[in-house]
Amino acid sequence: MIYHIVVGDIAAGPLKEAISMEPELKGEVLVLKDILHVGPLQKQEGQSFSELRSAYWQEVAPNVKEPIEVDDMERLLEVSNVMYKDEEAVAWFWMAPWPADVCAYHWMLRYLSKHPGRFYLLNIAGLPFLDENGKVYYPKSIGEILPKELVKARRLARQVTPAEVEVDGEEWNKLVQENEGIRVHEGGKKLLSKPADHYDKQLVSFCSHQYQKASRIVGQALNKYKIPTGDLHLGWRLRKIAETGALLSQGDPAKTLKDFDVKLPGGDTPKDEAIPVENAG
Repeated sequence: MIYHIVVGDIAAGPLKEAISMEPELKGEVLVLKDILHVGPLQKQEGQSFSELRSAYWQEVAPNVKEPIEVDDMERLLEVSNVMYKDEEAVAWFWMAPWPADVCAYHWMLRYLSKHPGRFYLLNIAGLPFLDENGKVYYPKSIGEILPKELVKARRLARQVTPAEVEVDGEEWNKLVQENEGIRVHEGGKKLLSKPADHYDKQLVSFCSHQYQKASRIVGQALNKYKIPTGDLHLGWRLRKIAETGALLSQGDPAKTLKDFDVKLPGGDTPKDEAIPVENAG
């Protein structure tokens, strides 16, 4: 039995298809829903890690109809328990050069390293793949890779060594102690802690003295700067900036990004005379 672990539904799609194509890959896919490179990591006394992460996402996305429950930890521990009982069971983590993936690796290492020789890492960083037209490219996400290319990539899976466990095992402890709002990828398996407002400047650069939908501001920032946090986190940051008075808001910030607008304080520039983004302010 192979437990294939991957971050996010987008990455899981082609991986599941690849597994259906290749008997050697037969197993179950564990999709991690949380992206651990944003939000707090240090839990309070009496609080579980899942409770900490659930509370964070509930604050970031307050308009979600059902309470947000993060259960990645519980599902990972279920895999670990099966591996204790079944010595043939192994875990493969498919890791892209993306902060969410690298952070997930450091988080799960302490649990899966308890099964020596049975925790495998498949790291695609810096590796060439073929696209639909047969051209070579270097993907940044597992979700970008064609299923048939993932089938070939299975040969790259290798055991996480005791030396890696010793060296990499300290990284998660460091990140938890720093407990900053953002973790950025510095290459390889290195992550650097940054404050929660790390991307605020990029967000505000798209604001003008005219009200714009929060969804538009967030979309522009994601497209131009390739910010790896996702739209929910950036929308939360817009709300936080507005709370300080550095931005003005109208509508209902407690709802979705399409339900409130933001602008820079001062001047009410008519729509047909709006200041270009590059010169705003």
